[in-house]
Amino acid sequence: QVQLVESGGGLVQAGGSLRLSCAASIRTFSTYAMAWFRQAPGKEREFVGIISQRGSNTYYVDSVKGRFTISRDNAKKMVFLQMNSLKPEDTGNYYCAGRATYTTSASSRAYEYWGQGTQVTVSS
Repeated sequence: QVQLVESGGGLVQAGGSLRLSCAASIRTFSTYAMAWFRQAPGKEREFVGIISQRGSNTYYVDSVKGRFTISRDNAKKMVFLQMNSLKPEDTGNYYCAGRATYTTSASSRAYEYWGQGTQVTVSS
């Protein structure tokens, strides 16, 4: 049973923008904090940012602050990642994930739901 499905990835030049979407089929979606992670080839999965259940709080890893924005639409059960001023080092497979509590921890533990990912490639 599919719970999270990401979309919107693709190939973009450095300096460009992409908007990723995550569609959730979680019945109690609005009770979950939602995060984005990414994984580059040969590297560990990395925390990108998180948004609280009602969207009032967000937190980002330093490398994307000021460039990436997470938002959500609880009525549509969607989460978004707007990525601007993209850099080649942003390349990777991007995953959305859901957990019961909001946290600024970068750990991938305690996430109950994970999507399959969408590939983002930034060319120089």
